[in-house]
Amino acid sequence: MSLQLSHKCQDGNLQSVFSCMDLIWTIYDKIMNWNPEKAQDPDRDYFIISKGQATLALFPVLIKKGFFTMEEMEKIGDFDSRFCIQTDITKFNGGIENNAGSLGHGFPFAAGIAMAAKIQKSPSQIFVLTGDGEFCEGTMWETCLFASSKKLDNLCVIIDDNDSVGTMVNMGDFHVKLAGFGFDVYEINGHDMIEIEKALRKMDRGNGRPKAVLAKTVRGYGSKTMTQNDIWFHKAPDDEELVMLMKEVDEF
Repeated sequence: MSLQLSHKCQDGNLQSVFSCMDLIWTIYDKIMNWNPEKAQDPDRDYFIISKGQATLALFPVLIKKGFFTMEEMEKIGDFDSRFCIQTDITKFNGGIENNAGSLGHGFPFAAGIAMAAKIQKSPSQIFVLTGDGEFCEGTMWETCLFASSKKLDNLCVIIDDNDSVGTMVNMGDFHVKLAGFGFDVYEINGHDMIEIEKALRKMDRGNGRPKAVLAKTVRGYGSKTMTQNDIWFHKAPDDEELVMLMKEVDEF
C-alpha cells in the first residue's frame, strides 16, 4: 500500500517508510489500547509520528485497522485532499494525533500528552516514533530531560535507528546517552515483530522512568532496490518502478 500511495501522490521518503513499518504495525496490532471506536476515547493509548516523513507507513496500518479505506485515499497529495505525506491533525476526527513536518517536534508533543495523562490520572500510554537523525535537534534532548525529571513512565520513544545520520554525524552510544538521561533503554531488531512485542510488553510502567526503544533497522527494508540505492530516500516510483518494487516486496 505504501508504494501505491507514493505512486499516487508522486512523493514519498520510501527508505524511511520501509525501515519503520514493522514497528508501527506491531505497536497498533499487539500493544496499544486503540481501535477506530476508541479514536477519541480520552483514556486511549496514543501514537505520535515524530518522523513525519514516514507517514506513508502509518496510513496502511490505519487502513488495515479499519479507520479508513484505500478508496478514500485516491486523491492523496491533491490540493483538496486531507491525505498527504505528512500527518495533519486538523483534517481528521481522531486517528491522527499530531501534525508532522519539521523534525524534532513530535517527541516534545508526546511528552506533553504524557504529562497531561499523569495529571489526569489517565491510564493512557504514549508511544512516539522518531528517527535517529532527529536527535541532532536540541528539542529531542530537552524532551529527554523533561520526561525524566517529570517521571513520565507512561512515555515510550521508539527510535528508528536506520543509520540515516551516521555518515554525517557520529551520534555516539545512544544507549549510554539515553540511560544517562534516566530512561529505561531496550535495544532490539526493529524488523523482528516478536522481539518488538516482547520489548514493549516487558517494560515496567510504574517505576518513574520514561522508556526508550533503540530499534536497529535498514532503510528500504523489504526491497533490494530501495536498500541499495539511496535515491529512494526521497523518490516516488513511476509506473514501471511501481511494478518492479511491488514484485520485490511481495517476494521478500
